[in-house]
Amino acid sequence: MTTRPIRFLHRGAVVEASNVPPMTTVLDWLRLERRLSGTKEGCGEGDCGACTVALGRVKDGRLAYEPANACIMLLGQLDGAELVTVEDLASGGRLHPVQQALVDHHGSQCGFCTPGFVMSLFTLYQEGARADREVVLERLAGNLCRCTGYRPIVDAALAACSTAPDDTHARRSTATAAALAALADGTDVFVGTEEAFFAAPASLDALAGLMDQHPDATLVGGATDVGLWITKQLRTLPKLVHTGRVAELRALTVTEEALTIGAAVTYGEAAPALGALDPDVALLLQRLGSTQVRTAGTIGGNVANGSPIGDMPPLLIALGAEVSLRRGQAMRTLPIEKFFLAYGRQDRAPGEIVTHLRVPRPAAGEHLRVFKIAKRHDQDISSVMLAMAIRLDGGRIAGARIAFGGMAGIPKRASAVERALEGVALDDGGTIGRAVARLGEDFTPLDDHRASAAYRLRVAANLIVKGLAEIAAGDRSATRLATLRGASHAA
Repeated sequence: MTTRPIRFLHRGAVVEASNVPPMTTVLDWLRLERRLSGTKEGCGEGDCGACTVALGRVKDGRLAYEPANACIMLLGQLDGAELVTVEDLASGGRLHPVQQALVDHHGSQCGFCTPGFVMSLFTLYQEGARADREVVLERLAGNLCRCTGYRPIVDAALAACSTAPDDTHARRSTATAAALAALADGTDVFVGTEEAFFAAPASLDALAGLMDQHPDATLVGGATDVGLWITKQLRTLPKLVHTGRVAELRALTVTEEALTIGAAVTYGEAAPALGALDPDVALLLQRLGSTQVRTAGTIGGNVANGSPIGDMPPLLIALGAEVSLRRGQAMRTLPIEKFFLAYGRQDRAPGEIVTHLRVPRPAAGEHLRVFKIAKRHDQDISSVMLAMAIRLDGGRIAGARIAFGGMAGIPKRASAVERALEGVALDDGGTIGRAVARLGEDFTPLDDHRASAAYRLRVAANLIVKGLAEIAAGDRSATRLATLRGASHAA
């Protein structure tokens, strides 16, 4: 590997980081190294938004700013991006329009959360579209305030994010884009020693070669999970390999038959294509984390970590997705439902990389239903997650793929229920009820602080019945939110 240090833009200058511990977070670098304490440390797990910063990258030919949680983002993930913090917004002795709007509308009391709100709204301001209330609520779903209340903050957002951006960042966007292009040199990043390092290979061959040499290294996508291993579980991860600079893993291909999603594609990048599969998928993705989480977290990383409470694996199982892996020069593909073996264990050898996912489109006559049950609507872990694809022949069920998350140590299918439903008429409530009662053969549900085992089993059964009733009726508008935030939601 021909390597170089971590490089990114901050305040118009290139920052080169060559001597930083691999687990250094953006938040720690800002507060401890640069003494920029405007970015706050709240929850330390990407939930409260007090640590929100903005990252500028060139996407689709234009400079775009996205919010990110600095507390769980590794410094090396900044490579090739522009970092913007709350200290960088005021200019010429004048507050930024977002900051001024929060002052004018009394949007701050203790002020601890305010920098995070400012930065989330800064990214919305840079988009240049007139924001309505639903768009504002969507952008602020990852920011918590315990004293001001959200009404004045939303009022400030509506006032500030109503015109084309006119600040120093917008005015120098061409120069910033050129500077970022100069950083994209296709060279592998490696900082540290053979025993402890942060690496960000620039090609799949380089990534595979590095993991072949260091099979004990931890692969990092968006660090929305790995970041918590560092901040909450206090793990020591001496070797970290970031996938975000591998072009082959960042590709998203859409055909009439399927979506092929590279393992480093983020939820935010995949959302338009995935959401177009079905309105339920679009609604699920809107509730999956916050904007900060979706712009960092990768679908491939979610699958590779094998969380039993991840929202995406049940959907991928219901759709019949396949996962492809590579180790050295050897490649293989398997159905995604066979990838999850047991709690904390996947069919992935040391040094093996998830490269991409193939997600078939629902076939003609196939009906998809997706339900997420959680204590909060926004940015919460599922108590029960159901995705089911039902294939009909007339009014009878010709086939079913029913997958759950949150019910067991792995995301898995309800195979006994699927078999019992085959051939059953949609209007045969008695037989459907008996088929759904076989859930106990498929699952001994988890019993924890999110939900009891009995609750999970009852809710899971009811969700299957609900989905089948909707399919029989041909309309889901009465049993689902009529609209997605900021977009129409057709039945």
